[in-house]
Amino acid sequence: MPTSVRLGDLAQLLGGELHGNAELRVSRIGPLDSADGQTIGFLSNPRYQAQLQTTQAACVIVSPALQEAAVARGAALVCQDPYLAFARLTQWWAAQQRRLAAVGVHATAVVEEGAFIDATASIGAMVFIARGAQVQAGAVVGAQCHVGEDAVVGSGTWLKPRVVLGDACRIGARGIVHSGAVIGADGFGFAPDQGRWEKIEQLGTVQIGDDVEIGANTCIDRGALDDTLLEDGVKLDNLIQIGHNVRIGAHTAFAGCVGVAGSARIGRHCTAGGGAIILGHLEIVDHVHITAATLITRSIHKPGQYSGSFPFDDNASWEKNAATLRQLHALRDRLRALERKT
Repeated sequence: MPTSVRLGDLAQLLGGELHGNAELRVSRIGPLDSADGQTIGFLSNPRYQAQLQTTQAACVIVSPALQEAAVARGAALVCQDPYLAFARLTQWWAAQQRRLAAVGVHATAVVEEGAFIDATASIGAMVFIARGAQVQAGAVVGAQCHVGEDAVVGSGTWLKPRVVLGDACRIGARGIVHSGAVIGADGFGFAPDQGRWEKIEQLGTVQIGDDVEIGANTCIDRGALDDTLLEDGVKLDNLIQIGHNVRIGAHTAFAGCVGVAGSARIGRHCTAGGGAIILGHLEIVDHVHITAATLITRSIHKPGQYSGSFPFDDNASWEKNAATLRQLHALRDRLRALERKT
C-alpha cells in the first residue's frame, strides 16, 4: 500500500465529485468519530449528520443531500451511494495491501494422482487435494484445506485455511470461503427403526455458483438425492447451517447463525437477519426480507419483510394459540363492533 493517496485519484477511482483540494493526500480509511487529518471516512445515514461538525477527517464521502454540510467543514467526495462507494474503496485499499499468494504447490501439500491444478493456482502448506479434483486458474487453497475427490475450486476462488470442500462438490469463480467452513458434509437423514436410527446415505453434492462468499464455520450439507444449490452472488455470514437439498437463489444474503432446514427453497435477492430459522420444505419467493431471530414456519408467497416468533409450548397448545393469534385482528374488529352495539 502506498503511504498516501491523492483525493483526486480516489475521486477518479470512485466516480464521485470532489469538492476540495485534489492534491490533499490520505493514508487510511476510518470512522468519522476517530478520524484524523490523514483519514477518509464516509457518511451514508443522515441521522449521523452531526458527526460532520466534529470529525477531523481529511475528506468525507457523502451523498448529494449532505453535500452542503460536508463541504462546509472541509473536503468532500460526493457520490450517489456513499455506502457503495465506501465498499469499493475498501476493496481497492485491501488489494493494495494484500500480499499475493505464491503460485505453485507447497512442498508439504499432498496432491493425489489424477488431480488437476492450474499452473497459476496457489496450494498452501499441508493441503490435501484428492484424485479427480480440479483447482482452476488463479484459485488459492489455503493451508490445511481439504479438497475431496472430483471437487472443483473455480477460477479466482479463495479457500481460507482449514476449509473442507467435500467429494464432488463445486464452487464457482471468484468465491471466498472463510476458515472452518465445511461444504459437503452429510445431511441429517435417518430412518427410525424400533427405537434406533438407520442412516440414509447422502448421495447428492453441493453446487455453488460464482461470486459467493461463505463465512467462518458455516456448514452446507450435501443433498440426499438431488444437490444442495447456492446460485451466483449468495453471501453467507459465520456459523450458518444450510441443510441438505436447500436451494438458495442468486444474491440472497444471510447474517450469522441463520439455520435453514432441509429442502427449503429460497428465492433471489432475499435476506435473513441473525439467528433467523427457516423450517424445511418451505418455499420463499424472491425479495423476501426476514428480520433477526424470526422463525419461519410456513411458505412465503409474497415479497416483503417478515418478523416474529412465538412462545415455546407443548405442540397441541402451540398450534391452537398460533391459529388464534392469526385471527387477532379480525377478533379485535368483531369485539369493537359488539362494543358499539352495546
